[in-house]
Amino acid sequence: MDLKQSTVGFIGLGKMGWPIARNLSSSGIRLIVNDADMDVAKRFADTYSARFVSFEGLDEELDVVILTLPNGDIVNSVLFGGGESGASGLAHRLGKGSLVIDMSSSEPNGTRERGQALAELGIAFIDAPVSGGVKKAESRELAVMVGGDEQIYKDISPLLAMMGNKLFYVGSLGAGHAIKALNNYVSAAGLVAASDAVQIARNFGIEPAKAIDVLNASSGRNNSTEVKFQKFILSQAFNSGFSLDLMAKDLGIALSMAEGLHRKSPVLEACAELWNQAKHSMPEGRDHTEIFRFMSERE
Repeated sequence: MDLKQSTVGFIGLGKMGWPIARNLSSSGIRLIVNDADMDVAKRFADTYSARFVSFEGLDEELDVVILTLPNGDIVNSVLFGGGESGASGLAHRLGKGSLVIDMSSSEPNGTRERGQALAELGIAFIDAPVSGGVKKAESRELAVMVGGDEQIYKDISPLLAMMGNKLFYVGSLGAGHAIKALNNYVSAAGLVAASDAVQIARNFGIEPAKAIDVLNASSGRNNSTEVKFQKFILSQAFNSGFSLDLMAKDLGIALSMAEGLHRKSPVLEACAELWNQAKHSMPEGRDHTEIFRFMSERE
């Protein structure tokens, strides 16, 4: 793929999408942007080297479309139409030979179904969700997990490298979304375990900050103890940039995968149930680090 000659459409300029799109723009990619909030998309286009086009105006001009959307249902609506807006889908306006890259956190089996539907229209499709949060999106240090045709992955690796510095080809279509959900399961379980341990330590008379220091110097350390506790939890900032609702969604995807494979996973079941309880008992949009507050209030 000749990136200098390609036109890339970018749909979804949320907390993660904005810095990812900005990095593409600063890398010289010919970028067209769109978002459900047109004012956001217009502001991005005015700020960076990009062009805003209404959703209905997106068409065969695009060689590549990148989606950074909240879930697979919205991905489906964007590509094939329907949803609340009733708008027609983008897939029927793209040219044959174009490529769609889904960087959202979607359900793997749904991704495979979308891939088949797009293939019938002559459109290639890969899933490439990311991990690392807003800060690493800004610094191009994301981990990118790719599922789909391996040759397509090799062809677009230079484009993906503009967004992340750790690229992984993990298997057939849907594999990227599968490992993303499983990664978030491990992350969520680690945060819950650390939160539980710190709260037990506090009740015993050990200061939470001291407990974290010990965990980080010992075998209990994990991403949550090293990155999240001091900055987002003990500070009570609770502003990591990844919502509790999205974490609960990803745990649901991981649990659905296990059930579909007829695999018993009691730890995953318990973890998913806890996060689901937090989702329904806390206001929408809360940061995922507020699981610590939820667990504390249950004492």
